[in-house]
Amino acid sequence: MTAHTLLLVDDDPAVHELLAAVLRRPDWHIESAYDGLEGLARAKARSYDLVLTDVRMPGMDGLELLHQIREIRPEAKVMVMTADSTPANIVRAIRDQAFSYFSKPFSPSAVADMIAQAVNTGHWQDDIEVLSATPQWISLRLRCKMETADRLMQFVREIEMDFPPHDRENIAAAFRELLMNAIEHGGGSDPDKRVQVTYVRTTRAIIYLIQDPGKGFSFDDIAHAAIANPPGEPAKHLEIRAEQGVRPGGFGILLTRNLVDELIYSEKGNEVLFIKYLK
Repeated sequence: MTAHTLLLVDDDPAVHELLAAVLRRPDWHIESAYDGLEGLARAKARSYDLVLTDVRMPGMDGLELLHQIREIRPEAKVMVMTADSTPANIVRAIRDQAFSYFSKPFSPSAVADMIAQAVNTGHWQDDIEVLSATPQWISLRLRCKMETADRLMQFVREIEMDFPPHDRENIAAAFRELLMNAIEHGGGSDPDKRVQVTYVRTTRAIIYLIQDPGKGFSFDDIAHAAIANPPGEPAKHLEIRAEQGVRPGGFGILLTRNLVDELIYSEKGNEVLFIKYLK
């Protein structure tokens, strides 16, 4: 069995102990560095299946380390983790193609799941294309792949960390449903097609616009969605989805309408905008 190689760069020994415990399996080989310069030297000396780096460290911070690794090893997968998360840090991580981003304290199981996804993902470098990246305006084009949606969801959860937990989870749930619909129905889960996602934050609201490459839809012709269920038959759409061979679900539009303040579709139906007002 060939072991996966992981470089952990963090000045906190407790983090090394935690992740070593999470990944204590024979198919993992973990190397440790305790500052950014040491991490960069190791990354120059050899390639790793994955690099996990903290942000605030002596010598060189983790975001500069990410940037330097991207210059010397553009294929490298780097995950960022930090106790000092800010929108600006998240935007830098997105721009330099971090595979994922976690705030400390993080869930060990969530990090382990993302690590597993990272090492099992093949072609990935252009899965997320950055069109604009500022804390107030982020615009991305992503391949119609479910694993790419999972990666993006983690960034979405992080960028709304200043929201109350209930609102943050509502926004994430609404965004995930609409993004999955765009990938699955609009893009046909075809990795050669792309969905465009734009996030805008104003002083009074956050706005998401999701644009898919599909032909759109009419609300009169979506029997596979819960919003179209006839009175007294709340699960009718599940029967239709099963007949069509579509994954269980179909609650996206109905759910999202209850989670955000405004939900607006374009005339064609392949663009959707949702708004959550800041209280």
